[in-house]
Amino acid sequence: MNLVLIELGDDVSRQAITLARALGGPVHALLVGSADAAADLAVDTVHVASDARLTGYAPDAVARIAVEIADRIGATAIVAAGTERGNDLVARIAADTGEPFAAGCIAVEPGAPLTLTRVRWGGSLLEEARLHVARRALLTAAPHAVATDPPGAPGAVEHFTPTLDDADLVVMVRDRVAAASGGVSLADADVVVTGGRGVGSAEGFAVIEELAGLLGGAVGCSRAVTMAGWRSHNDQVGQTGTKISPEIYIPCGVSGATQHIAGCKGAKRILAINKDPEAPIMTTADYAVIGDLHEVVPAISAELRRRRGG
Repeated sequence: MNLVLIELGDDVSRQAITLARALGGPVHALLVGSADAAADLAVDTVHVASDARLTGYAPDAVARIAVEIADRIGATAIVAAGTERGNDLVARIAADTGEPFAAGCIAVEPGAPLTLTRVRWGGSLLEEARLHVARRALLTAAPHAVATDPPGAPGAVEHFTPTLDDADLVVMVRDRVAAASGGVSLADADVVVTGGRGVGSAEGFAVIEELAGLLGGAVGCSRAVTMAGWRSHNDQVGQTGTKISPEIYIPCGVSGATQHIAGCKGAKRILAINKDPEAPIMTTADYAVIGDLHEVVPAISAELRRRRGG
């Protein structure tokens, strides 16, 4: 029996279901606070936890709920999406229960011990590991690295009221302030156009924004750009920024450090624009334009306008 922790609106949770299914046995899912996504989950049973005190995300409470339902169903593994929230939750469960936790998994083979393949060093290394489990394995699925199984029939839905202490609710998200961006978010965009150090300045991002706008995409940047103060950290693509999975990714003037590649590994196609043919980004690009981005990017935008008659 395996339990998957579901994040609403996150496709990586469905990848976590695929990973859990590879462990063998029935797969159950846990939703906290809302049953809206239950009909879209191809699992044996969806457990929906509700408590009037859960007016926001409370990590200690969700971790307690996960352990409660895992104990109830006799789960031998808890699996979550390898997002910031998923890794945080499973780390809390590991700290509370003393059970082993393996993050960033892309494959698993059942057995004693479990055999795991997981992403390390920002995506530059695949590690094969053995996880010795006394009672229950704790795993997270590396984002955009596990294929999602085709949709199946939804499972049964069971509602329950968890057992929570006031201490579990001390830490809770009370409010969210949206990023000052009127466009498409990095995480959801089908097209992402990113500028790196090669853009040269904050003002130099005008050509990046123009191309992204023409393509209906989002604007991203590298860590070097955020450190220079040219763009907000909200725009950063990379291991310490946002992990993206667009249909096409267009990095412009981005060298392609390991940490950056870790953030764009989920892209279906990469078109790199860089005047340095030896830049690391070129080794991962499907297509490359060798040239000055300040000439190439405006030329692409002009051609798009011409073809659209504007």
